Amino acid sequence: MSYHEDTAKSKNMRHEIADSFDEFRADQQLKLKAAWQKGKKICGVYCAFAPRELIRASGAIPVSLCGTKQEPIPEAEKILPRNLCPLIKSSYGYAITWSCPYYNFSHFLIGETTCDGKTKMFELIAREKPIYVMDLPKRVNNSSSALAYWLAEIRKVKKFIEDQTGNTITEDNLHKAISIQNAERILLKRLACLCRGSHIPITGLDMNRVVNGKGFCVDQGEYIKNLEVLTKELEAKVNEGQSVCSEDASRILLTGCPIGEGSEKVLRTIEECGGIVVCQEACSGIKNFDDLVDEDKEPLKAIAERYLKIGCSCISPNTRRIELLDRLVKEFNVDGVVDLTWLACHTYNVESFIIKDYLNKRHKVPFLQVEADYSEGDIMQLRVRLEAFLEMIHR
Repeated sequence: MSYHEDTAKSKNMRHEIADSFDEFRADQQLKLKAAWQKGKKICGVYCAFAPRELIRASGAIPVSLCGTKQEPIPEAEKILPRNLCPLIKSSYGYAITWSCPYYNFSHFLIGETTCDGKTKMFELIAREKPIYVMDLPKRVNNSSSALAYWLAEIRKVKKFIEDQTGNTITEDNLHKAISIQNAERILLKRLACLCRGSHIPITGLDMNRVVNGKGFCVDQGEYIKNLEVLTKELEAKVNEGQSVCSEDASRILLTGCPIGEGSEKVLRTIEECGGIVVCQEACSGIKNFDDLVDEDKEPLKAIAERYLKIGCSCISPNTRRIELLDRLVKEFNVDGVVDLTWLACHTYNVESFIIKDYLNKRHKVPFLQVEADYSEGDIMQLRVRLEAFLEMIHR
């Protein structure tokens, strides 16, 4: 049975998964507006390095603001250079057009120095809303000084959050927030790991929708409850031998820049061409929930240690990403790796060579780097390249 025939066979299951989390997100947007009207503080975040535990412990609601759609980019390009990363232009376009409800409802923002373009964008956004930009140390491997510096940043952002909300972040509330955030990470990893075996119960496209849903939760407990229901349903399907793809579909690990609703074209095209994305490493994927905060340590230090483990390309050398990819290639038994780089994302672009060289020497796994922006103008070229890559894997 072909991939497309098998996909049609499981159409109802896939649509039920996607629809349930689409409905959840729409419901959460209504709840967010209601919370905003009642005076609940809302914090917009732009990166995986923003400590959600501190935001939740203050009583505020964190929402993701990274732009993932093409529509606001033309307005952003009236101010920002055109040869800038589409994620930055999309994020800024939403801010200046006030066309994103999550940005509109946000009372204050947390940014980070993960790239020069975003750092300068935050200077412009600071004209509109209060923002704290966390200064991330760039050399973190086995460095006590990097941890000390980052812990100081965690303390500073804690003070900023308290000042913006008017609430003290108590140690008790912080422990509770850490426990809940860890529970969410454990479930997301349990869900993602269902694709390790030969029976794959969820497409990469639907997995991406589910994971991205966590960035728009008013009620985190409700999201966790939905995750638990979904995970149990999919575990049952795996036990029954059900899969959303044929057994010979190429198992792809997608790495590189983050993707979201509106910027899934590479992920979507891989699966339309007959592959199946069994794992996504980016900060919109498993990288964001692979590690937990140690609940037995002093909470601020434990938070600092956990977030400093994120293998971002702004870190040099970025050994964390290499170590994670080394493990994921084996655990998910991948047939090929696709590395997505958004145009003008220089750190990921340079790092792609390092990743390719390492994976080729270590695993002899086929590797393809794809550079793209958010527009659909290159979709046919992408399709040709990805089809050729998948055919090469099967030779």
